[in-house]
Amino acid sequence: MSIAGKIALVTGAGTGIGKGVAIELARRGVSVAIHYNQSDAGALHTKQCIDEQGGAAFLVQANVAHKLEIERMVNSVAEHYGGIDILVNNAALQLNYDFFDYDENSFDRLMNINLKGYWQCIQAVIPYMKQKQSGRIINMSSVHSKRPTDFDVVYSMTKGGIRMLGRESAIELAQYGITVNTIEPGAVDVGKQSARESKPIVSADDMERHKKTSRSIRDKFPLGRVGRPLDVAQLVCFIASDESEFMTGAAIRLDGGSMLL
Repeated sequence: MSIAGKIALVTGAGTGIGKGVAIELARRGVSVAIHYNQSDAGALHTKQCIDEQGGAAFLVQANVAHKLEIERMVNSVAEHYGGIDILVNNAALQLNYDFFDYDENSFDRLMNINLKGYWQCIQAVIPYMKQKQSGRIINMSSVHSKRPTDFDVVYSMTKGGIRMLGRESAIELAQYGITVNTIEPGAVDVGKQSARESKPIVSADDMERHKKTSRSIRDKFPLGRVGRPLDVAQLVCFIASDESEFMTGAAIRLDGGSMLL
């Protein structure tokens, strides 16, 4: 797929799905800006992985809940690489609070990062994409944009909002050759991680654990396993490529068939 030579900004690339996306994009020849907020150790490990495979990586820190920090981040990436072709909106917060555990501050915190942050990141990259009359915006949502959860109502609300953000912005930005699509992953095994500690995209332990998948997992996931960051990363690479130029406003479920059960 034709993505070599492009420039990508991946938010939340210090851990989990964002880490896997950044590494795979770089492996395919994309110059990657690795965004992080607090996960500096994870971001450094992401860059190390990219450096070791001969890719191009650039670290950038920002709190995506704040517009000025987003603008600073995007401008620094554009100055460093000479533009931005791909935005992967991935940075998100999941508090796992019950319905009555949320207060106004925690509600606003989740909305500001998960939804307003995506919207403002899109706004910030548009001028650079308009200059080239092309661009790929990929928003990371969740199957919980469709399926209610029993663990975090506000998180699900943000994921549903991301789906509509993708649809509405796809209509408005099509005139500039910019496509906007949404990925809705199901359960993804990112290992035990924190904001200060991360691990490779798929470790040997992960692989061994998947080989020993229990029957209970197989009952929930028809393909016999949960997702891996690489699964999401490979889909990102397709959407970012020239081959996907006629696809926009789509929301693609990537869950190993779990939503079918």
